[in-house]
Amino acid sequence: MWVLDLDLDFFLSDCCPLAPKGERPSEECASPWKEEAVVSFLENGLGLDKTRPIPGRVTETHDGALTFWKQQMDAGTLSRPFSVVHVDAHADLGIGKPGPGFVLNNVLGIPPAERDGFSRYYAQKQLDEANYLLFALAFRWIDALTLVRDPFSRPDLPPFCERDGEGYRPIRLRSFVASLFENRYGAEPEIPLRVYNDPAAVCIREPFVCMNLARSPRYAPASAEALVSVIERYMTPV
Repeated sequence: MWVLDLDLDFFLSDCCPLAPKGERPSEECASPWKEEAVVSFLENGLGLDKTRPIPGRVTETHDGALTFWKQQMDAGTLSRPFSVVHVDAHADLGIGKPGPGFVLNNVLGIPPAERDGFSRYYAQKQLDEANYLLFALAFRWIDALTLVRDPFSRPDLPPFCERDGEGYRPIRLRSFVASLFENRYGAEPEIPLRVYNDPAAVCIREPFVCMNLARSPRYAPASAEALVSVIERYMTPV
Protein backbone atom coordinates (compact mmCIF):
# COMPACT_ATOMS: atom_id res chain seq x y z
CA MET A 1 0.00 0.00 0.00
CA TRP A 2 1.21 3.50 -0.88
CA VAL A 3 0.58 6.79 0.93
CA LEU A 4 1.18 10.25 -0.55
CA ASP A 5 2.53 12.65 2.08
CA LEU A 6 2.62 16.29 0.90
CA ASP A 7 3.87 19.51 2.48
CA LEU A 8 2.85 22.93 1.22
CA ASP A 9 6.42 24.24 1.61
CA PHE A 10 7.51 22.03 -1.29
CA PHE A 11 5.56 24.24 -3.70
CA LEU A 12 7.70 27.34 -3.13
CA SER A 13 10.47 29.07 -5.07
CA ASP A 14 12.87 28.67 -2.12
CA CYS A 15 13.20 27.10 1.31
CA CYS A 16 12.08 29.54 4.03
CA PRO A 17 13.68 29.66 7.48
CA LEU A 18 11.43 28.56 10.34
CA ALA A 19 9.24 31.46 11.45
CA PRO A 20 8.57 32.13 15.16
CA LYS A 21 5.53 30.43 16.65
CA GLY A 22 2.31 32.13 15.56
CA GLU A 23 4.01 33.82 12.60
CA ARG A 24 4.63 33.01 8.95
CA PRO A 25 7.69 33.54 6.77
CA SER A 26 7.91 36.85 4.95
CA GLU A 27 6.43 37.05 1.48
CA GLU A 28 9.89 38.14 0.34
CA CYS A 29 11.29 34.78 1.43
CA ALA A 30 9.70 32.74 -1.35
CA SER A 31 6.80 32.78 -3.77
CA PRO A 32 4.34 29.92 -4.32
CA TRP A 33 4.26 27.97 -7.55
CA LYS A 34 1.75 28.96 -10.18
CA GLU A 35 -1.41 26.85 -10.12
CA GLU A 36 -0.64 25.30 -13.49
CA ALA A 37 2.78 24.15 -12.26
CA VAL A 38 1.22 22.49 -9.22
CA VAL A 39 -1.38 20.75 -11.38
CA SER A 40 1.29 19.56 -13.80
CA PHE A 41 3.42 18.14 -10.98
CA LEU A 42 0.49 16.37 -9.30
CA GLU A 43 -0.81 14.87 -12.52
CA ASN A 44 2.36 14.26 -14.52
CA GLY A 45 4.80 13.74 -11.68
CA LEU A 46 2.60 11.83 -9.23
CA GLY A 47 -0.09 10.43 -11.50
CA LEU A 48 -3.04 12.01 -9.65
CA ASP A 49 -6.38 12.46 -11.39
CA LYS A 50 -9.14 14.87 -10.30
CA THR A 51 -11.75 12.46 -11.62
CA ARG A 52 -10.46 9.77 -9.23
CA PRO A 53 -9.82 11.62 -5.95
CA ILE A 54 -8.00 9.84 -3.16
CA PRO A 55 -9.17 9.71 0.48
CA GLY A 56 -7.20 12.46 2.19
CA ARG A 57 -6.84 15.09 4.86
CA VAL A 58 -5.28 18.52 5.29
CA THR A 59 -3.41 18.95 8.58
CA GLU A 60 -1.99 22.09 10.14
CA THR A 61 1.50 20.69 10.76
CA HIS A 62 3.14 17.68 9.17
CA ASP A 63 3.23 15.53 12.29
CA GLY A 64 -0.57 15.41 11.94
CA ALA A 65 0.18 12.69 9.38
CA LEU A 66 0.77 10.25 12.25
CA THR A 67 -2.74 10.72 13.61
CA PHE A 68 -4.23 10.46 10.11
CA TRP A 69 -2.29 7.29 9.29
CA LYS A 70 -3.17 5.71 12.63
CA GLN A 71 -6.86 6.44 12.08
CA GLN A 72 -6.71 4.95 8.59
CA MET A 73 -5.06 1.81 9.98
CA ASP A 74 -7.68 1.54 12.72
CA ALA A 75 -10.41 1.91 10.08
CA GLY A 76 -8.88 -0.83 7.94
CA THR A 77 -8.21 1.51 5.02
CA LEU A 78 -4.46 1.27 5.50
CA SER A 79 -2.41 -1.76 6.50
CA ARG A 80 1.01 -1.67 8.10
CA PRO A 81 3.65 -1.67 6.87
CA PHE A 82 2.96 0.74 4.01
CA SER A 83 5.12 2.72 1.60
CA VAL A 84 5.36 6.52 1.72
CA VAL A 85 6.09 9.12 -0.95
CA HIS A 86 7.13 12.18 1.08
CA VAL A 87 6.93 15.36 -1.02
CA ASP A 88 8.51 18.08 1.09
CA ALA A 89 11.27 20.67 1.08
CA HIS A 90 12.48 18.92 4.26
CA ALA A 91 13.25 15.29 5.05
CA ASP A 92 11.54 15.40 8.49
CA LEU A 93 13.87 12.66 9.71
CA GLY A 94 15.23 14.39 12.77
CA ILE A 95 17.97 16.84 11.78
CA GLY A 96 18.12 19.66 14.34
CA LYS A 97 16.45 19.75 17.74
CA PRO A 98 15.22 17.50 19.28
CA GLY A 99 17.23 15.35 16.87
CA PRO A 100 17.23 11.57 16.29
CA GLY A 101 18.78 10.57 19.62
CA PHE A 102 15.52 10.06 21.50
CA VAL A 103 14.11 7.77 18.82
CA LEU A 104 17.30 5.74 18.45
CA ASN A 105 18.06 5.42 22.14
CA ASN A 106 14.57 5.30 23.67
CA VAL A 107 11.87 4.34 21.19
CA LEU A 108 13.89 1.45 19.77
CA GLY A 109 14.10 -0.01 23.27
CA ILE A 110 10.30 -0.34 23.49
CA PRO A 111 8.51 -3.48 22.19
CA PRO A 112 7.50 -2.72 18.59
CA ALA A 113 3.79 -3.29 19.27
CA GLU A 114 3.89 -0.63 22.00
CA ARG A 115 5.94 2.07 20.27
CA ASP A 116 3.21 3.99 18.48
CA GLY A 117 1.44 5.51 21.48
CA PHE A 118 2.78 8.84 20.34
CA SER A 119 0.88 11.07 22.78
CA ARG A 120 3.60 10.30 25.33
CA TYR A 121 6.29 11.57 22.96
CA TYR A 122 4.43 14.85 22.61
CA ALA A 123 4.22 15.08 26.40
CA GLN A 124 7.98 14.57 26.56
CA LYS A 125 8.45 17.28 23.89
CA GLN A 126 10.34 14.87 21.65
CA LEU A 127 7.96 14.59 18.69
CA ASP A 128 7.29 17.43 16.26
CA GLU A 129 6.80 18.27 12.60
CA ALA A 130 10.52 18.03 11.85
CA ASN A 131 11.01 14.43 13.04
CA TYR A 132 7.62 12.70 12.81
CA LEU A 133 8.75 10.61 9.83
CA LEU A 134 11.62 9.18 11.87
CA PHE A 135 9.09 8.13 14.52
CA ALA A 136 7.00 6.41 11.83
CA LEU A 137 10.08 4.44 10.76
CA ALA A 138 10.74 3.44 14.37
CA PHE A 139 7.11 2.33 14.75
CA ARG A 140 7.81 -0.08 11.86
CA TRP A 141 4.92 1.42 9.95
CA ILE A 142 6.90 2.06 6.75
CA ASP A 143 8.43 -0.53 4.44
CA ALA A 144 9.68 1.80 1.67
CA LEU A 145 10.34 5.54 1.59
CA THR A 146 10.59 7.94 -1.34
CA LEU A 147 11.72 11.49 -0.63
CA VAL A 148 10.76 14.07 -3.26
CA ARG A 149 12.71 17.25 -2.61
CA ASP A 150 13.38 20.38 -4.64
CA PRO A 151 16.59 22.08 -5.78
CA PHE A 152 16.38 24.49 -2.83
CA SER A 153 16.12 21.83 -0.12
CA ARG A 154 18.78 22.18 2.54
CA PRO A 155 21.16 19.26 3.22
CA ASP A 156 19.10 17.75 6.02
CA LEU A 157 19.35 14.02 5.36
CA PRO A 158 20.61 12.31 8.55
CA PRO A 159 23.67 10.03 8.60
CA PHE A 160 21.59 6.86 8.37
CA CYS A 161 20.60 7.92 4.84
CA GLU A 162 23.78 6.62 3.23
CA ARG A 163 24.61 7.15 -0.41
CA ASP A 164 25.42 4.15 -2.57
CA GLY A 165 26.69 5.30 -5.94
CA GLU A 166 23.87 7.13 -7.70
CA GLY A 167 21.30 6.07 -5.12
CA TYR A 168 20.96 5.33 -1.41
CA ARG A 169 21.33 2.26 0.74
CA PRO A 170 18.23 1.02 2.57
CA ILE A 171 17.65 2.72 5.91
CA ARG A 172 18.14 0.57 8.99
CA LEU A 173 17.80 2.36 12.33
CA ARG A 174 20.63 1.39 14.62
CA SER A 175 21.76 2.17 18.14
CA PHE A 176 23.40 0.43 21.09
CA VAL A 177 19.99 0.21 22.75
CA ALA A 178 18.47 -1.41 19.66
CA SER A 179 21.27 -3.99 19.60
CA LEU A 180 20.52 -4.96 23.20
CA PHE A 181 16.95 -5.88 22.28
CA GLU A 182 17.59 -7.41 18.87
CA ASN A 183 17.19 -11.01 20.06
CA ARG A 184 13.84 -10.12 21.63
CA TYR A 185 12.35 -7.73 19.05
CA GLY A 186 14.20 -8.77 15.92
CA ALA A 187 16.49 -6.55 13.88
CA GLU A 188 15.09 -3.21 12.79
CA PRO A 189 13.86 -3.66 9.20
CA GLU A 190 15.68 -2.43 6.13
CA ILE A 191 13.62 0.30 4.45
CA PRO A 192 14.42 0.94 0.77
CA LEU A 193 15.09 4.64 0.18
CA ARG A 194 14.69 6.56 -3.06
CA VAL A 195 15.46 10.30 -3.32
CA TYR A 196 14.47 12.79 -6.01
CA ASN A 197 16.10 16.22 -5.91
CA ASP A 198 14.45 17.63 -9.02
CA PRO A 199 10.64 17.83 -9.35
CA ALA A 200 10.98 17.68 -13.13
CA ALA A 201 12.52 14.19 -12.84
CA VAL A 202 9.64 12.76 -10.81
CA CYS A 203 7.43 10.19 -12.50
CA ILE A 204 5.67 8.14 -9.83
CA ARG A 205 2.71 5.95 -10.68
CA GLU A 206 1.99 4.23 -7.38
CA PRO A 207 -1.63 3.30 -6.47
CA PHE A 208 -2.01 5.66 -3.51
CA VAL A 209 -4.66 4.52 -1.03
CA CYS A 210 -4.70 7.87 0.78
CA MET A 211 -2.97 11.24 0.86
CA ASN A 212 -2.34 14.04 3.31
CA LEU A 213 -1.24 17.65 2.98
CA ALA A 214 0.40 19.73 5.71
CA ARG A 215 -0.10 23.51 5.65
CA SER A 216 3.10 24.00 7.70
CA PRO A 217 2.41 27.70 8.37
CA ARG A 218 5.80 28.38 9.96
CA TYR A 219 7.53 27.23 6.76
CA ALA A 220 5.29 28.76 4.07
CA PRO A 221 4.22 32.40 3.51
CA ALA A 222 0.52 33.19 3.66
CA SER A 223 0.29 33.49 -0.14
CA ALA A 224 0.92 29.73 -0.42
CA GLU A 225 -2.46 29.04 1.18
CA ALA A 226 -4.11 29.55 -2.22
CA LEU A 227 -2.58 26.26 -3.32
CA VAL A 228 -4.35 24.23 -0.64
CA SER A 229 -7.64 24.32 -2.55
CA VAL A 230 -5.80 23.33 -5.74
CA ILE A 231 -4.39 20.21 -4.08
CA GLU A 232 -7.68 19.41 -2.37
CA ARG A 233 -9.26 18.80 -5.78
CA TYR A 234 -7.38 15.49 -5.84
CA MET A 235 -8.67 14.22 -2.49
CA THR A 236 -11.92 13.14 -0.90
CA PRO A 237 -11.87 14.47 2.69
CA VAL A 238 -11.89 11.79 5.40
